[in-house]
Amino acid sequence: MSALEQTSPAEAGRSSGKRPPLPIDRRSLNVPNILTLSRFVLSLVLFVLIDYDGWWRLSAALFIVAASTDFLDGYYARKYGQVTVLGRVLDPFVDKIIICGSFIFLLRYPQSGVTTWMVFVIIGREMFVTSLRAILERHGTDFSAKWSGKIKMILQCVAVPVSLFSLSPEFREDISPIISPAAFDTFRDAFLWATVLFTLYSGVEYTVRGFRLLNQSIREKQIDEQIRPS
Repeated sequence: MSALEQTSPAEAGRSSGKRPPLPIDRRSLNVPNILTLSRFVLSLVLFVLIDYDGWWRLSAALFIVAASTDFLDGYYARKYGQVTVLGRVLDPFVDKIIICGSFIFLLRYPQSGVTTWMVFVIIGREMFVTSLRAILERHGTDFSAKWSGKIKMILQCVAVPVSLFSLSPEFREDISPIISPAAFDTFRDAFLWATVLFTLYSGVEYTVRGFRLLNQSIREKQIDEQIRPS
């Protein structure tokens, strides 16, 4: 058997110095996963507010609160050893729901600065990387998030409330003594472009790394089959 096949998740966690994730049982209903589930509920409320039209500042504030739980649940899980299999599946799923959903709903409002091609890039990247991660994990290969994916998430979590605030007449009036509405729109558009371009870069980087790991896994299995006695 190859090294990938010989090593269980628990053994891999011990050998790397990391505590292996807890299985799906009653312990899965812990603080980090409750925070993740609360983010999912908040995302549904957020989509209703965006679709309702007019609650822009409340929508932006709600998104910021929901996004902050993404950093809290990960920190809490690692600090107190509460990383679970359920959390490793649920957390990225909810992240994609709130990010992709927010951009889809913002697409309805041209004044938000969000365009069709931006949404296409964001959703396409998430779907492709998720599919690639599923294939790699099926081969027993770790494909955890790297720095580019984390920066991508931070940029997206800033871009959404910036777009929401730009839709609020009250907000635009409040900031007018500091920055003109036109200048704020320019900043918003530039930030959206930077966010989408970095999302694309992150997708390319993950793709290159993913295919390299996949080829390595396939080669190991081929070598294992060649040396296995018939």
